[in-house]
Amino acid sequence: MSDHTNSHVDEVKELEAKSATAARLFDVRRIIGGLFVVYGIIVTIAGITASDADLKKAQDININLWAGIGMLALGLFFLVWLKLRPTAPPTPDQDDA
Repeated sequence: MSDHTNSHVDEVKELEAKSATAARLFDVRRIIGGLFVVYGIIVTIAGITASDADLKKAQDININLWAGIGMLALGLFFLVWLKLRPTAPPTPDQDDA
């Protein structure tokens, strides 16, 4: 193989590695989990600090607290799932062997 061809092969391998890193970084589970955890914290705090008037409007059910806890649980589920089952790295092509 010529040096020119080797250069292209090296560039392709480098781009594949960058693509795999970007795929892991922008895994939808990370984004969804992170957003649900952040919003869950905000809504849980709103539920903890709810006034009696707020509770009376919701028939004495602290919906913010329950929704916040549910959002936190879902967000943590996505983040734990990401940790236990990370995105698999790309497998090398048969030609490389």
